[in-house]
Amino acid sequence: MRTLEEWLEHQSRVHPDPIDLGLDRLRAVLARLGWRQPSTPVITVAGTNGKGSVTAYAASMLAAAGLAVGTFTSPHLRDYRERIRLRDRFVSAAQLCAAFERIEAARGSIPLTFFEYNAIAAFLVLEEARLDAWVLEIGLGGRLDAVNAVDPTVAVVVSIGLDHQEYLGPTLEHIAREKAGIFRAGRAAVLGDPAIPGAAAQVASAVGARLKRAGADFVATRSGDTWRYDGPRWHLEALPRPALYGATQIANAAAAIAALEELPALPRPLPASAIARGLIEVRLPGRFQVIPPADETAPTWILDVAHNPAAAQVLAENLGALPARGRTLAVCGILADKDAAGIASALADRIDAWWLADTDGARGTSAAQLAARMGIRGVPTHAAAGIAAACAAALAAATPADRIVVFGSFHSVGPALDWLEERGLLPPGSLPAYT
Repeated sequence: MRTLEEWLEHQSRVHPDPIDLGLDRLRAVLARLGWRQPSTPVITVAGTNGKGSVTAYAASMLAAAGLAVGTFTSPHLRDYRERIRLRDRFVSAAQLCAAFERIEAARGSIPLTFFEYNAIAAFLVLEEARLDAWVLEIGLGGRLDAVNAVDPTVAVVVSIGLDHQEYLGPTLEHIAREKAGIFRAGRAAVLGDPAIPGAAAQVASAVGARLKRAGADFVATRSGDTWRYDGPRWHLEALPRPALYGATQIANAAAAIAALEELPALPRPLPASAIARGLIEVRLPGRFQVIPPADETAPTWILDVAHNPAAAQVLAENLGALPARGRTLAVCGILADKDAAGIASALADRIDAWWLADTDGARGTSAAQLAARMGIRGVPTHAAAGIAAACAAALAAATPADRIVVFGSFHSVGPALDWLEERGLLPPGSLPAYT
């Protein structure tokens, strides 16, 4: 019987391509497994940026009301089991292996991608857990993503930006159309940003979804240290600021509330107090995660998975809103298929020195290649053989007044968290998701 690590290694070799969008293979295997659409309410979340935050908010608010929630997210930072959570706990290796055994027995000669194995396993595990609600994060795009095999009760598109154009199309309109492919007839379709291109609304109209737009059908209004949500049915006053830091987080939280507002009757009510608790208790490592100095001799660390120009612009704004006493030093690893020049441009005025790191895998690149793609000018730039080496070099150069920002990918932030934890640089509570 294979271990989880052996299963993951096997799955990486079954399909010749790491990404092969389409639902035919996955649906064929689900049919062989006798899988049926869930009767449990499902929220599906898509978007170029922010979908992880919206997923986390929705799950946290539901859990605060005492509801049993399951989530499927991707990719993971440190542990594959992060991707499937049941009642805020990681799925066990035994549960995953049992699901993979069933999938392998059913698929026959059908070649599944690594992510398709993951998605089917999530559907099987969530089904068996007898939950009150599912919250699912789209992996890539929407219309042809494996998660879209599930018919959502409510679908959310958080934001649209340029990323994965080789799969989703060259323009924002193309990308919006692909992501809106998660909308369903007669179901709510939440648009979390007023700037989302009109193609998304056109898709909603074409399929007969009930469009719900930020700034029009629901509104988030800030007032000092609190904010309020006004939607078709809910009017929530004096909401606390979200625990996740950043200027976009109230908008993300509002999108999550807009989705929850559309759910049918749940086994337990979802009162305003649960919404407020969910905002305070939400945790999402690697999203502008600020790690305070371990002692008076250490710098501050900030970890962010920003991996496209739009996310880098948000990171730049967050850094500007949280000024440092000293310099801002960047540790950065960006995959070969990302717009490295656009990311560098968005952060050019915020970074005083760069440590660029090699990244591994089929989409990885060397630090030297990354430097050529980024085109950084006017500030010191260094190359490192991996994130750990880059973190060590940046720390050696830092003063207590400085901050070190690690960003560019899950493949950068995850190893940075490992490195920090191994050296005792993570104070208690920095990684509540891993306790």
